[in-house]
Amino acid sequence: MGYTIGYPFLGGTEKDLQLDFTKMTLDEIEMRAPYLPAEWALQSGIQLTWPHAQTDWAYLLDEVEQCFIRIAREIAAREKLLIVTPKPEKVRKHISDSVNMENVRFFACATNDTWARDHGAITLIDSDGMTLLDFTFNGWGLKFAADKDNQITRHLAKSGILQGRYANRLGFVLEGGSIESDGMGTLLTTSECLLSPNRNGQMNKADIEEYLRSTFHLQRILWLDNGYLAGDDTDSHIDTLARFCSPDTIAYVQCTNPEDEHYEALRRMEEQLKTFRTPGGAPYRLLPLPMPDAIVIDGERLPATYANFLIMNEAVLYPTYGQPENDARAHEVLQTAFPKHEIVGIDCQVLIRQHGSLHCVTMQYPAGVIV
Repeated sequence: MGYTIGYPFLGGTEKDLQLDFTKMTLDEIEMRAPYLPAEWALQSGIQLTWPHAQTDWAYLLDEVEQCFIRIAREIAAREKLLIVTPKPEKVRKHISDSVNMENVRFFACATNDTWARDHGAITLIDSDGMTLLDFTFNGWGLKFAADKDNQITRHLAKSGILQGRYANRLGFVLEGGSIESDGMGTLLTTSECLLSPNRNGQMNKADIEEYLRSTFHLQRILWLDNGYLAGDDTDSHIDTLARFCSPDTIAYVQCTNPEDEHYEALRRMEEQLKTFRTPGGAPYRLLPLPMPDAIVIDGERLPATYANFLIMNEAVLYPTYGQPENDARAHEVLQTAFPKHEIVGIDCQVLIRQHGSLHCVTMQYPAGVIV
């Protein structure tokens, strides 16, 4: 029995493969594109949208900038870093002593906030180049102002800083944190987010699934119907709950404390993940990440999660929360998931003060997009 899937090679192209699951052989057949790469596909660089005094970070600006500097340092040590900010010279002055500036690109642009994962371009790889898909970002279902952030991708594409064909998809609301691709035609997402009435309320689930299939050239969509984090503004983005680490491996948040408010929802999520199958019909290799101990500020529990990690070419950056045992356990799980990558922890206690974490503030671009 054979099954045709798309497979991303490190050169940034995709070739169809015929998998014979009875004989376990691999036969290469004709090239097929475009496709939505997995996060581990070869990258040209990462985007950060820098905090400033006109964002919600104003009361924590010094503290959050130090966190961004740490993230910038780790990215620029390995890949190109694109910093979007209304004040590039001010940011340059702040980071030049500790960041590899040869790898840094600046783009001057008005911004509302810092969540590049959700306002950044989503890139398709085609046989003749890249396509930069620009979806509407409406502040996670009209919760926050996003008028400036919603224009960033258009400005970047027009300026030529991002190389690729610009594709206007502004008729559809979609955030990068709400979808996970295995690079082989499977998309993982959550019903809670994508079926939110304040995003694409004019469409039902079948309409949305067909749109995603045709836009991203998918073979199938896996919908998670359970799981949430207290304090989360995104309506359960998938990147807070469960992540592809390879075509057959998913890391996910596991709650083992029956007294925790998340226990039942995350238990149901875990049971649903166990029912999912790879394209070949095998169960996924499931790697449970620890649930951070509750972090509560001013009576509000914050959405700390180790699932919000960033996969780079040679490293995985993951958030830590000042919890040595949990932080170390998350490191161990991610090293198992990515045995050839360096696993680098970055203290993100300040990021969750605004209800996001490390993956939320970054957006990766495939090879050839940032030059």
